[in-house]
Amino acid sequence: MSRRKKTFPCGHKGYGQTCHRCADEVICASILQQHNALEQKRQQKQAWESTFADDPINLKNLPTHVVVKARTIIAALETHNNYREFGGKRLRHNRWIISIPVTRNYRMICHDRGSLLVPHAVLSHEDYNVDKPGG
Repeated sequence: MSRRKKTFPCGHKGYGQTCHRCADEVICASILQQHNALEQKRQQKQAWESTFADDPINLKNLPTHVVVKARTIIAALETHNNYREFGGKRLRHNRWIISIPVTRNYRMICHDRGSLLVPHAVLSHEDYNVDKPGG
């Protein structure tokens, strides 16, 4: 009994139930698509990392939503908005230090330099309570 090649709907000829040539092309296309997606993700990460160079304080190790909110507050403080608009308060033991809640779990520490506020750090609520002198 001799085997006969059959013509698949794609136009290729071969033995079997499916066209292995087209199946290989689909696999190659999906691998290429995954590679492109990884490359795009890598580029987005590099673009995100490059934005940290413009920040006046180190925000690298913070969650994305905290970084975005902290940058919003810093930009507003640079345009001389009042820190009280963000729920900021002066510390009792040192009135020159101001604590501004960034999110429920993070605080921005700023130093009052007379006519402007200088951001010093963004700390988690746990770090803030431990590092706070007298607290």
